Amino acid sequence: MHARTTGWLAILAIAALPLTAPAAVPPEKAAKLGDELTPMGSNPAGNEAGTIPAWEGESVWTETQKNYTRAELERLRQEEPDKLNMVQGNAGDAAKPRFTITSDNYRQYADKLSEGHKALFRLYPDYKMVVYPSMRGTFFPDEVNAATKRNATRATLEGTDDLSGAKLGFPFPIPNNGAEVIWNHKLRFRGSAVKRYNNQAIVDADGDYQITKLIEDVRFEYANLNAEDREDHVMAYYLQRTLSPARVAGQITLVHEIFGKGTSGRNAWIYNPGLGRVNRAPEVGYDNPSLGSDGLQFNDQINMFNGSLSRYTWKLVGKKEIFVPHNSYKLNDARVKYADIIQAGHINQDLPRYELHRVWVVEATLRDGYRHQFAKRRFYINEDSWGITMVDCYDSRGELWKFQEGHLVAAPFIPTTTTIPEVIYDLQSGRYFLTAMANEDQINDFEIQYDRSHFQPSSLKRMGSRY
Repeated sequence: MHARTTGWLAILAIAALPLTAPAAVPPEKAAKLGDELTPMGSNPAGNEAGTIPAWEGESVWTETQKNYTRAELERLRQEEPDKLNMVQGNAGDAAKPRFTITSDNYRQYADKLSEGHKALFRLYPDYKMVVYPSMRGTFFPDEVNAATKRNATRATLEGTDDLSGAKLGFPFPIPNNGAEVIWNHKLRFRGSAVKRYNNQAIVDADGDYQITKLIEDVRFEYANLNAEDREDHVMAYYLQRTLSPARVAGQITLVHEIFGKGTSGRNAWIYNPGLGRVNRAPEVGYDNPSLGSDGLQFNDQINMFNGSLSRYTWKLVGKKEIFVPHNSYKLNDARVKYADIIQAGHINQDLPRYELHRVWVVEATLRDGYRHQFAKRRFYINEDSWGITMVDCYDSRGELWKFQEGHLVAAPFIPTTTTIPEVIYDLQSGRYFLTAMANEDQINDFEIQYDRSHFQPSSLKRMGSRY
């Protein structure tokens, strides 16, 4: 099937902590994949109320939508932006909202709302969620589906981070615990390589904001359809160049994401244009603030969650029907400017699309003797894509502090799904952080190929001299 890759992603990472080793599922259980379960492991049936449809997967999309090239999409962006949203495939009744949840009526929907969304309704009288009919058009390449079925009987996880026996596909399509669900998020297929144009915004409580512009080169090693050989224990190679603002322009960050037994986790280097040299990066994981976020985003919040799971215990709560940001193509419309999205308190809620979907709920609780500014997190993971779409983040007092919201869209020409943009609301300060915005930039290059030599520390100084 498609060997091309998505244009939207950020980094992930891993460290090792051996505890126990749950067994892989038996063959008779794995045989349900692609039959009683979707190839990804989700429930193909709709719900009894009819408000969640049956999984349609690839059949949602036309052959044209599934075979768009990057050049064709870029031409549409420049010349016919009104047609660029053809990838959403939601014609007719599906394009019409079912209802709107507001600060006046949200309590009647409370059982289907995250705690973060409830907090936004309480904080902002103008906050709303426009709810549309649900669509389940997530699908992945045949190679990924086949590998996922093999992984079901082979992949094992010791403790939270020592993964073995998995290749290319989702490692745990029939999960036994919360850590396995998070691993499915971390290793999900998003393509083989990408050049991504990432625009970020730090938004103050009064609505003032500053844009940071990044270019990110990624070669996915684990989930790579183009590589003749995949380097063992390497998840991805990531290189980030900062274009603005001027005070950080020219900085380059290189990351090697490593996983598996006996590995060291994340290796990172930074090129500083002022010093003109390359240094090993300091701690770039856990709750260290990410570059250009003014403390609003921790490193392990990139891509909704990344990095080692070792500081938390992971409880698989189960599945829940909940309203999630889904198929938010209007929010990513090339005609929509960042100034249209950003406002005081929260993003412009006329733009996102919300749908009712089943999600896996996983709770992470900080382990005794470990440090992190989040004492507890509740993750909501889409059942069809294994992508984290929302996170409730609690401080050491047990108070809800931050809420992460990833707006899920499908890219049938990859094929994959991803969250663009991602928002981190600081519910205590009134500020928020936006990342992975691409409305005002060219289409991300999901057809690019990178050799591993592009991601070597020895290349950074030479690369830095060109920017």
